[in-house]
Amino acid sequence: MKSLNDYKIILRPDDNGTFVAYIPAIKGCHAWGETPEAALCELNPVFEMIQEEYLEEGKNLPDDVEVTVSHAS
Repeated sequence: MKSLNDYKIILRPDDNGTFVAYIPAIKGCHAWGETPEAALCELNPVFEMIQEEYLEEGKNLPDDVEVTVSHAS
């Protein structure tokens, strides 16, 4: 079974001064926190909940995806 370590995690500041951590490969797998560390910590139970849902439905979690970072110029 896949774990959180099998996925790329994106961490970015949000509009309201908080931070969001998310896994691009898994729809709905995101969490917010007041600090980057808090957002990453909050992502753990979200991932576990989604993992449980996939297991109950007899599905495998999706494979990780490639991520490209770019900045608008």
